[in-house]
Amino acid sequence: MELKTPESFKTIDYAVTDGIARITLNRPAELNTMNGDFWPEMVQVFRAIEHDMNVRCVIIASTGKHFTAGLDLKWAGQNALASSGNADLGRQREAFRRHVKELQDSFNVIDNCRVPVIAVCQGGCIGGGVDLVTACDLRIATADAYFTIQEINVAIVADVGTLQRIPFLLPQGLVRELAYTGRKFPAAEAAKWGFVNRVEDSHEAALAAADAMAAEICAKSPLAITGIKQVLNYGRDHSVADGLEYVAVWNAGMLQGDDMKQAVAAQMARQSATFQNLKP
Repeated sequence: MELKTPESFKTIDYAVTDGIARITLNRPAELNTMNGDFWPEMVQVFRAIEHDMNVRCVIIASTGKHFTAGLDLKWAGQNALASSGNADLGRQREAFRRHVKELQDSFNVIDNCRVPVIAVCQGGCIGGGVDLVTACDLRIATADAYFTIQEINVAIVADVGTLQRIPFLLPQGLVRELAYTGRKFPAAEAAKWGFVNRVEDSHEAALAAADAMAAEICAKSPLAITGIKQVLNYGRDHSVADGLEYVAVWNAGMLQGDDMKQAVAAQMARQSATFQNLKP
């Protein structure tokens, strides 16, 4: 994987302001489809975030009419042909498995990010876009937004995160309907089921709502925020008893800092506390 700096990214723009990292998909003419540059750039931008303790929240937004039309099928087809080579079928399929695992990593880094990630979706969020936003902590949509598990419409089993994460966000019957039919899941319906946190009339209003939510998160203790995310993620794959043990051990180790004292003192004085960044 070619290492890049944020300044050399081709498919995303990246900036950090007031503790908020903003990742913006920047290929509107191509409907922000996910080509060969996109996948490693997502890994690398989240690597930069992990090392920047100024970042306390991330917003992933997009440009143009649609959030993303998902996988760049032309790139995917060319990549599949190039990777087939002259190896025997078993080796070809093993190489393809590793390719899929690399694509999965591009969204695993979102799920595993130490800070909350907010997705802002306008227009279509299709195929790989659903994989992306289900890896985020929070979702804000425009009134015209819709979500489509597109893979069934091209005879593919979605394989980079949707089928693994969306069952934690929606009821099983609805998940299976969306996955089996590939129908549009409009913002109003998504809000009814809690898939999106809020719906705004315009893209500008949705971005403003994300900024306000991110600013509120940034004002909290970063140690407590990362702890909440760790504990919630841990709970998806473990029993209630395991989760209770994990949070007990987490707090036993992490409550030794000054944040709780500062937060309680600020509450009593009816003031806002200021918390230090985490240690690099």
